[in-house]
Amino acid sequence: MKEHKLSGPSTDPALLIPSLGPLYDRATPISYALLRIAFGLTILTHGIPKILNRPHGSMADPMAGTTHLIETALHLPFAPQLAFFVALLETFGAAAVALGAATRLLAPMLAVQMAFICVAIGPTYPWIDRGIEYPVILGFIALLISFQGGGRWSVDSWIGKAL
Repeated sequence: MKEHKLSGPSTDPALLIPSLGPLYDRATPISYALLRIAFGLTILTHGIPKILNRPHGSMADPMAGTTHLIETALHLPFAPQLAFFVALLETFGAAAVALGAATRLLAPMLAVQMAFICVAIGPTYPWIDRGIEYPVILGFIALLISFQGGGRWSVDSWIGKAL
């Protein structure tokens, strides 16, 4: 499977210390895998409490909180069913992304979820004060993973198939 670099050769500037080139070449796939794993595990910490019906941070009932947010802030129908889908995506989808499995299928879903979270909490979670910057950066990381795929150190690469 062809390795996709974060930047192509035509856009790479000349290195001030050319001897660092091999280090960067070796470290790029590993650092990308670590970013993908950290992203997946971060999202997973929000899915597990929903699935297990456990308190999470200041939320006594994260599933009810998610349902409430979908219903009142986003005004979407089928809020309980969408909240259940979110819980599944944040749990099993995030775990799969961390492992690099089906990343080009699941990461865009997580990017869309982060966009909806920004729309839902944006008016009440101003920048810096309560943390809207977290779903913003997580959304952009999910977008990066969507286009990069699992990378060299992933289940997708191991099985030799990706979207």
